[in-house]
Amino acid sequence: MSRAVATFFGVGLLRPAPGSWGAAAAIPPAWLLHWWGGFPLLAAATLAVFALGWWATATATAGQAEHDPAEIVIDEVAGMWVALWPLSAGLWWMGADPWVFPWPGWVMGFVLFRLFDIWKPGPVGRADRRGDALGVMLDDVIAGAMAALLTLLAGLLAHQGAALWEYLTWRF
Repeated sequence: MSRAVATFFGVGLLRPAPGSWGAAAAIPPAWLLHWWGGFPLLAAATLAVFALGWWATATATAGQAEHDPAEIVIDEVAGMWVALWPLSAGLWWMGADPWVFPWPGWVMGFVLFRLFDIWKPGPVGRADRRGDALGVMLDDVIAGAMAALLTLLAGLLAHQGAALWEYLTWRF
């Protein structure tokens, strides 16, 4: 069971770029969670996946030299869901229809998450260098948090910038 969870039910066995496949496969379930229960359900599910992923990764890699084999992608699922938090939280807070999950938000979250997960800047790299199952999970969650922050800022700039532009063009 730990292997099935760690590979996100086989998604991690896809080649090339299993991490990208794992992050992409995480988007539809995130949308369903958002649809069923809004941001609170997505946040709770993210925490549950983090805990389950930590266990599955520790169990699947026990006794192996490689602490983060490419086929383990449950960490990408948790990180991708964190990257989607601003989108889900904003829609939920605004009271938008639960089926709404606009593509610019999840595309930006995906691209930024993969960038930070591959590049491993600062705290992402430090977490990865732990060399244990917690580090495997943490580096992706931190990459997801960094992607979430930039996605949130881009959304604020896009929406506030559009409102400012409309105001300025209407006034002048």
